[in-house]
Amino acid sequence: MNDQYQALYQTFRWLVPTQFNIAEACCHRWASSSPDARRIAIYYEDESGNREVWTFARLAEAANQLANGLVKMGVGRGDRVGVVLGQRPETVVAHMAIYSVGGVVLPLSAQFGPEALESRLCDSETRVAIVDHASSANLLAVSDNCPALQQIIGIGFADERVLPWRSLLARQPNEFKAVQTRSADPAILLYSSDASGAPKGALLPHSVLIGNLPGFVASQDWFPKPADVFWSPADWASTGGIMGALLPTLYFGHPIVGTRGRFSVERAFELLERYQVTNTFLAPSVVKMMMKAVPEPRHRYQLALRSIMSSGESVGETVFEWCQSALGVTPNEMFGQTEMNYVVGNSNKRWPARPGSMGRPYPGHNVAVLNEDGVPAAAGETGEIAVNRQDAHGYPDPVMFLGYWRNEAATQAKFKGDWCLTGDLASVDGDGYFWHAGRADDVFKSAGHRIGPGEIESCLIGHPAVANAAVVPKPDTERGALVKAYVVLTPEFAHRDRNDILENLQEHVRERLAPYEYPKEIEFVDELPMTTNGKIQRGVLRLREEERAQAPAANTDVGAPLVAPAQQPET
Repeated sequence: MNDQYQALYQTFRWLVPTQFNIAEACCHRWASSSPDARRIAIYYEDESGNREVWTFARLAEAANQLANGLVKMGVGRGDRVGVVLGQRPETVVAHMAIYSVGGVVLPLSAQFGPEALESRLCDSETRVAIVDHASSANLLAVSDNCPALQQIIGIGFADERVLPWRSLLARQPNEFKAVQTRSADPAILLYSSDASGAPKGALLPHSVLIGNLPGFVASQDWFPKPADVFWSPADWASTGGIMGALLPTLYFGHPIVGTRGRFSVERAFELLERYQVTNTFLAPSVVKMMMKAVPEPRHRYQLALRSIMSSGESVGETVFEWCQSALGVTPNEMFGQTEMNYVVGNSNKRWPARPGSMGRPYPGHNVAVLNEDGVPAAAGETGEIAVNRQDAHGYPDPVMFLGYWRNEAATQAKFKGDWCLTGDLASVDGDGYFWHAGRADDVFKSAGHRIGPGEIESCLIGHPAVANAAVVPKPDTERGALVKAYVVLTPEFAHRDRNDILENLQEHVRERLAPYEYPKEIEFVDELPMTTNGKIQRGVLRLREEERAQAPAANTDVGAPLVAPAQQPET
């Protein structure tokens, strides 16, 4: 094929206006034009199969009503508003309303347990939270522990502590004069997992949407085409769901499909067929499930799919080839982080996608692999992926986050000069393709979710049976990795039935954190490998899991004392 990469990369220039607002770009500009106002913005299905269609006009009207309500509550420029809703039209309404008043959206997963919600609401000093019935119990359980939280807006349930969504909007005018925001003003506060402890809040400006667009367009094989429809199961509270699906699709004035309910392969294919979805973002683990359940989908479904972006782990040759043969689509892998998303990837219609490769830096992003001296590594040499504050032409890259919420030390540690460090290792071949080589820290991916062991370990240690705990990834062909916990029991529980304790600990974590964070496997040990100053050596445990994966028939001696070969000094 014709490789257009160099021409595209070298000629690209950023056009970032001084004033920019995500709500104006993704909603109000379409609603202000009569023909465009009738465009479909959202196709929605709930768990029971009830369906709705939202035009940009309807979306803008509801957003204006909510914006008026938020202003009357005292929400203004820079104030945080929590959104705990999942994939539903009201989530989009909330985003647009909060941006319109100059506020900051705090996206919170509907899967979060009470402790995960409380830590983020308190740290961000969120003033208002919007929640539906699915997450109401967890939010209400901790609302009294969040001093800054003044108002909860509820959808689909009644509680004396909650202001009903419908009542609020019904009392408000459907016109609203949006606050003028600069492109550099804060818009989104997204918490990302951290291996050392509590998640950190990455503060993103309005301009971050512009920064994501080149990668989105390229990874979706030059989105949009006239009839393009987007769907992804990615959570609209995650970086992937917000920046890899929701906001870019609306920016281009095209419809996105939103659904509620548990993911299933059958429903996924039904959605692809029913809405004639052309573009999607699917984690590799999801594609693997679809491949195994329906090996020949085009024999059963009438599909319109033309492009797949995949991220979170390597697609691998088997899945890559299945997508090509069974779906007629070459998947485009993508790499990014909450702090600077959509920076490396493929675009098979414009440059060849190589199975297993992360791709090349997308136009507008200056990305390199740095060696230990902090300079770009030689071809084939492994180093840390880093993104420069400036693009290849010396202009600021709008994809960059503003910093960590009230954590200047963590912000400074994220940078080495003008290079923003990702913590991911890779090498670059002679043609400029990146090849992932693992994590530089302890954060890992499981079924597309970014997992930080610190929060899970803290939750486990909160159980009376646990004296100490370490969480590491266990290699898994389906999910990339499983969450595994090594647990040291307290003397009181040391001689009790291990099966009962195991189930109790899993339920303990499942109730408090997101379902994907609970340890699928727990190994009880007498002690953990530690450094001389008491830091857990997770690297020793990870290595053990990798060795076991390579020799699955070997005797793992589960339950035996686990110690490091020798105590190591802190590095």
